Order: sequence, then structure tokens, then C-alpha cells
Amino acid sequence: MTAQELENWILNHYDGLIVTNAYRERSFFYNPDRSLPKGVYFATIKESHGPNDKSSNLDRDNVYRLSLGVGKKNYQELFGAIPKRPEKGEIVDLEMNFTELQKLMPHPIYAWLNWIAILSPNIENVEMIKHLFDISYEKVTHSFQKKQPLTFSQLAKKA
Repeated sequence: MTAQELENWILNHYDGLIVTNAYRERSFFYNPDRSLPKGVYFATIKESHGPNDKSSNLDRDNVYRLSLGVGKKNYQELFGAIPKRPEKGEIVDLEMNFTELQKLMPHPIYAWLNWIAILSPNIENVEMIKHLFDISYEKVTHSFQKKQPLTFSQLAKKA
């Protein structure tokens, strides 16, 4: 599965997403009505490493990293304790081979934020972790709703 095929899969399975390109990655934000400046982060596809992120060796042919946030409870069920935030330019302190293909693992930099990653997933991997996509999607739709400004009728009810 190429990065473009994965992007298409994501966009075909989840509504209300916008894709932006920044920091050498495609970022998927939930922002169905574009009421927030960017939206809420849902997932990323990163195809090359940058100055502060060489941990996955993404400059190999056809290698990219899918990342998504799954929340504290789900992260801990998958991997146990949440690592501390790494220093700038460093990776999380875990005994992990962050260059291994098609293996679900903590995100090498953002695991402390309950993000997970998989390098160059195939369709079987994507279907296997679809429930994690669903968890992330539910999380971002809930976060999006919490960030919405109150309407006049909602303000009147509170008064």
C-alpha cells in the first residue's frame, strides 16, 4: 500500500477531514465545517525524515509512517506505561526498533501524547488496526465538538 493509497483509504472511510501538508508530512484534521482554524489532529502520513525526526529512517524507498492518537487508556492497553516527553530532536526512551516495517509501535517522538505509529502498512495492517482509527476518529470528533463556540440559544439556556 502506497502512502497515496493509504490517504485515499482514510478519506474514503472517515468524513469531515481536511488534509494539509506541513513539516514533511500530510496531516489529517477533523474539521467538517471548517469552523476551526485547522481542526483537530486525526492522523499523519510522513514520507521523509526531517532535522528533528530521523528515528524511523523514512528516507528509504517506499517507506512512510502512519501515526494516530489513540488516547491514554488505549495507548496503555497496547504498550503499557507512557514514556516521558523527549528533549527536542530526541526520541522517547523506549527499547524499540522504530525502523521496523509493518509493526504497530509507540510513536518515536509523540508516544508521550498517546500517539502510535506503523511504518508502511499494508491493507491487512490497516484493516487490523481499523478499530484504532475508529477510536481516534471518535476522540477527534468529541474534541471538535468541545472546541465549538456556543451558539446564542446555548448561551441563553445557560443564563
